[in-house]
Formats: sequence, structure tokens, C-alpha cells
Amino acid sequence: MNGARQSAKDIITSYSGRPLRIMEVCGTHTHEIFRLGIRKILPPQIELISGPGCPVCVTPVGFIDEAVYLALEKDCEICTFGDLIRVPGSQMSLAGARSKGAKVRAVYSPMDAVDIAKEDPDKQVVFLAVGFETTTPSACLAVEKAKAAGLKNFSVLGANKTMPNAYQALKGSADAFLYPGHVNAITGTKVCEELCGQGVSGVVTGFTASELLTALAVTVSLLQKGEPFFRNCYPRVVRPEGSPAAQRLVEKIMQPCDSEWRGLGVIPGSGLVLRSEYAEFDSRIKYDIPKITGRPNPGCRCGDILQGKCKPSDCPLFGKLCTPGQPVGACMVSGEGACSAYYQYAT
Repeated sequence: MNGARQSAKDIITSYSGRPLRIMEVCGTHTHEIFRLGIRKILPPQIELISGPGCPVCVTPVGFIDEAVYLALEKDCEICTFGDLIRVPGSQMSLAGARSKGAKVRAVYSPMDAVDIAKEDPDKQVVFLAVGFETTTPSACLAVEKAKAAGLKNFSVLGANKTMPNAYQALKGSADAFLYPGHVNAITGTKVCEELCGQGVSGVVTGFTASELLTALAVTVSLLQKGEPFFRNCYPRVVRPEGSPAAQRLVEKIMQPCDSEWRGLGVIPGSGLVLRSEYAEFDSRIKYDIPKITGRPNPGCRCGDILQGKCKPSDCPLFGKLCTPGQPVGACMVSGEGACSAYYQYAT
């Protein structure tokens, strides 16, 4: 393995051709590439740019506002993954709502929220369902279990998203994508193969040093040939068919819808909403949530960062008014956010 790793490293470090832009779609890739020191070996002609593969980062401000509304106006107990608690809304974050007496609890999985609802039938429990194809099946399973148990006090505020149409929206933003291995473990490789047929190049990769170096070396080598390509450099986890069981579960519980992405706007067919058979578990329907339009901080450049238009260090707030201790934008809050990675490893 050491020999293979060195060979991949040589391919990368010896590159001296035209400038290349490679997008790390996945936030975990961004952090791992920094942590492993891979950025330090890149020649100046290779630029790695961050993409929209952080679910917390792409969740729009309006979603946070809806969650705050449910917590403060409807007296719901909000159950969420920890990162979302500190993401700023238009007026306040969920942490701010909690300081005003709202019930906000960090959980490890959607099933934790179902169990909380079971334990206290008089408590209205709302789970904040965000994430891509990797985490959506667990939210669907929670809804299925809640329906089977006849729970009347559990619902889901959804912002689940799917990657295929986001890739379409990002066409031309990079010479090639590093596709997120955990997403492709669910979806398979069909979408990536179809994108290749449309002239979009990319490589699926894992998260270890050898996997990332191999993927970058393959990307650099194939880009020099000038033809669109797709390679699965994560075959130990990603199969062409993905996970049919997970795909069937999501299709049973949810259906596609248009969805707003921070920085990318509304992307048609890129979201998921509960099917009519499960509408009783949709928080927006259950609580008749009014239309809420979020207002992001105008000084924050998270939207541009998520499109690869700029680096976190280009934002005037970065490291000054916006830090992990006092985040202005979601990209600084999340453990998968590009701003968080740059702050931790590049400052």
C-alpha cells in the first residue's frame, strides 16, 4: 500500500500542466484533505475548491426560522443533530431560542426522537430532518416506525436533499468532482455515469489518505487526456447498484420536490417531502406553518463558498466577526463546513 500511495503522490506532485479546479463535493473530504496534509503537496496548478456537500451548510436560513417558530410559538420539543442548534436564523439560532425557554435537544438519530415521543405522549416532538441520501433512509425509518406505533405527537420538519440535480446546477464550476463515497454507497454510480455522458467528469472516493491520494491522482491523470470520465475509486463500499433496500424505503415514504439550497437557490426536484400517506407526520402541514422567508446575513459569503466561487478566506467576516465560537454562517458552524476546515487547518 505504501508503494501505491507514493505512486499516487508522485503523479500529483509532478503535475505541471494547465490549471485544474477539482471540487470536493463532500465536506468530510474537505476536512480530511486538510487534516491529512494533502493540500500541502499540491502543485500550484491544482486548486481544490469546496462544494455543497455539507447538509447543514446548504440548509437555508428559512428552515432554521421554521424550527424556531415551532419551538417558541407551538411549544414543540425540537430534536436535531447537534450542528443545527448553532446555525443562525434570521433573528436567532435554536440555541438562542433555547435561551428563551424553548425545548431543544440534540439527538444521535431520528429514532431517538421517536423514543422521546413514545415516552411522553403529551409532548409534541419535532425532528429536524436534514441531509442527503446517506441520512434520509434513517428519517424515513423513523416515520415508518412512528406510523406503525400510532404516534400522534411526533412529526418531521424536512429539508432532505438529493445530489443529482445539484450536480447539474454546478456544471462548469470545476474540471472534475470528487464525489462523496457515502452518498454513492446508497445511490450507486448511475447518476455519475450519466453525468459523464453529459461531459461532466468525476471520481468517487473514500476518506482515507490512500483513497484520497489515489482519487486525486486518477483525476489529474484523466483530466490530461481531455475526455469526460468517471471512475469508482471506492469499490470496497460503492457498488454500481448502491443500496436497493435504502432506495426502496425512501421511495416508499418520500417523493421528490423542489428545494432551496443555501447559495444555489431553488433547485427543481432536488428535495424530498413525505408522501400523502404520511402527511400527518409533516410538521409544516400539522402545524400549518406560515410561509417564512429567511434573511441571511448580507456580509456572509457561505453561498459563494458552497458554489466554489470563493474560498472561506475571501469572506470579509472570516476569522474576524465569524469564528467557530461566534459563527455568522452555517459553513463555520458545521463539522463538515468549509469555513470550519479553513479556520481549523489554514489559519
